[in-house]
Amino acid sequence: MSKVFLALQITDDSRSIVDALLADNPGATLDEQPAMVKIDCEGKLTLKRESVEERMGRPFNLQELHLNLISLSGNIDETDDEFTLCWRQ
Repeated sequence: MSKVFLALQITDDSRSIVDALLADNPGATLDEQPAMVKIDCEGKLTLKRESVEERMGRPFNLQELHLNLISLSGNIDETDDEFTLCWRQ
């Protein structure tokens, strides 16, 4: 399998997003850089709206992810409740 990744600017909102990604994807690894974070995962990486809302303490629309997004790698599968990156074979 190949790795997928998500790179985000460091903001208050993105900290909650990163916490949710790491909690919901046990194989994910965090690479912290100045002003950005990169989360890598083998095969698939899923962001769950509910997990982000629990950490933010407010409603979260997955489209808000794009406000902090720098780059990503993988094919996107998106619903109102989950944003998933994976490589389709």
